[in-house]
Amino acid sequence: MKNILVLCTGNSCRSQMAHGYLNHFLKGRNVTVYSAGIQTHGINPGAAAIMKEDGISIDHHTSNHVDEYGHINFDYIITVCDHANENCPYIPSKNAMRLHHNFYDPSKLEGTENEKHTAFLKAREEIKAYFKDFVSEYF
Repeated sequence: MKNILVLCTGNSCRSQMAHGYLNHFLKGRNVTVYSAGIQTHGINPGAAAIMKEDGISIDHHTSNHVDEYGHINFDYIITVCDHANENCPYIPSKNAMRLHHNFYDPSKLEGTENEKHTAFLKAREEIKAYFKDFVSEYF
């Protein structure tokens, strides 16, 4: 059994999309995916909507704090924003491969509904491509 943690600031958007794609790409494999934040902000409605457009529901996900997972030995810890990478508390998984990629944050955009949709689509496609490559390389 492999354990993967995806970590972001608020566990509401980018980490949730990554969690959804990892579950999708690793379906049927002996892997458990977790996502967490150094804060919890709830699931971002824009992230949930853009994932549904690609056939993946994250509606059932919860926004979790990284401290909830201190007892789990992770094989991979992936930070998806610079803030989490720089401010994350120590995670005691001594053999974990730690990876980092700063994805664009669509939740910060203020604009029209069309501009917001475009921003979430851009982030989703970046996250999808990265995690598809991650699964190909490590699994």
